[in-house]
Amino acid sequence: MEDRKKFMRVAIELAADNVHSDNGGPFGAVVVKDGEIISSGINKVTTNNDPTAHAEIVAIRKAAEQLGKHFLEDCEIYTSCEPCPMCLGAIYWARIGKLYYAATKDDAEKIGFIDASIYREFSMTKEQRSIPSVQMMREDALKVFEAWENSDRKINY
Repeated sequence: MEDRKKFMRVAIELAADNVHSDNGGPFGAVVVKDGEIISSGINKVTTNNDPTAHAEIVAIRKAAEQLGKHFLEDCEIYTSCEPCPMCLGAIYWARIGKLYYAATKDDAEKIGFIDASIYREFSMTKEQRSIPSVQMMREDALKVFEAWENSDRKINY
């Protein structure tokens, strides 16, 4: 338990440092493997003009590069806030073994972040969502899927 608190403190300190240095939002994350921090990330959305540069994404990318693999099932991630849907998706795609978070998506919403509203959008039908979603050219896309399925060079993920 003490190690987990230590890792969470680091994530929260990264978030605090990010706020004080004006580098981005109040978010920090660390990826841990075998009791050691192997990567960290801070929110760089505004400094990089990159809406995907969330702390969790930055930390996951660094961890995957350092370990030389795209599955991180033997890792844990500690985040200063409950991950947004994009980051939660990345955590699942990376197959991270366990997620620890401090503040909640509702806490983030209270200070102006839209995480909770995106979670609500995902529970709506496509017709109810605020961004229109239009399917087109499915048959063309399915040909590409078939080529992938039949490829002897594909790497499953």
